[in-house]
Amino acid sequence: MLEEIKQISLNVKEELTKINTLSELEGFRNKFLVKKGAIQKLFEQLKTVSADKKPIIGKELNSLSKFAEQQYNILKTKLENSKSATQSLDITLPGRHQYCGTYHPVRQVVEDIVAIFKSMGFDVAEGPQIEDSFHNFDALNFQADHPARDMQDTFFVKSNQNDNDILLRTHTSPVQIRVMQAQKPPIRCIMPGRVYRNEAINSRSLAEFHQVEGLYINKNVTFAELKATMIVFAKKMYGEDSKFRFRPSFFPFTEPSAEFDISCYLCKGHGCKICKNTGWLEIAGCGMVHPNVLKAGGIDVEKYMGYAFGFGIERVALLKTGIDDIRYLYENDVRMLKQF
Repeated sequence: MLEEIKQISLNVKEELTKINTLSELEGFRNKFLVKKGAIQKLFEQLKTVSADKKPIIGKELNSLSKFAEQQYNILKTKLENSKSATQSLDITLPGRHQYCGTYHPVRQVVEDIVAIFKSMGFDVAEGPQIEDSFHNFDALNFQADHPARDMQDTFFVKSNQNDNDILLRTHTSPVQIRVMQAQKPPIRCIMPGRVYRNEAINSRSLAEFHQVEGLYINKNVTFAELKATMIVFAKKMYGEDSKFRFRPSFFPFTEPSAEFDISCYLCKGHGCKICKNTGWLEIAGCGMVHPNVLKAGGIDVEKYMGYAFGFGIERVALLKTGIDDIRYLYENDVRMLKQF
């Protein structure tokens, strides 16, 4: 009987190698594992075996039966999973488009601005977003009673007894002071970054936004160089046909000062709500660095002078994208963002 067990064991192993479908597996079960199958017939013959040989033959027969059952279950699970995976794949369905992420429109504008000014010889500098009132106000020639120091405009973090309060910076100009304190002229750099102001949120302004400052300090710097720099930037950013103008203005940290306007992108100069019906949009403030600011930065005003400029990056993003409401940039509406 041992020979019969060995022969059926060989048959079982051979049959297992040929099974590729569930129907073939069912045929294997009917042949070997059911009550009238080959293995069950061997168990019936075990009754006729002598008592001294029964333990040996019974052990071999049990091993064969266990092996056949295990292999049957393994193949069943494998073939069922394979069938399920095949059935779940409908090759007639259209393919799924893979969308790639992109930079946010504001980030794209930052990259463009940095690239333009780098091509003009400017380096990039950064500074802390949590500032002290010395760097944010005092060193920039803000008087003690200047409205910008009021709680209505500034987010104060901590008030100190020595009057050097801690606050969220209201502009990126403090980086200019830190650069002047850390470097010797000539200095030529831009300073992009996030700023904070306690302002009402509307279609034109936010309480948290981005700015970029520019600073050039050297001997014999002129206002004409400042105008040339701003014009070259405007033409590269908005196109050679862009219309722009300079208007006299006032800033505590520059003298003389000017505002740099560009024709409204939405109404093409005819007047709309974005440009307050003037046909022009202010994109930058600029001027010659005030001597008091140079002194606060440790610069010798007898030898050096310079110019500075600054503008809001979101305003530039509106000009570049044609969006008519600054709030759309931060509502995270994918329908709007994926256009850029």
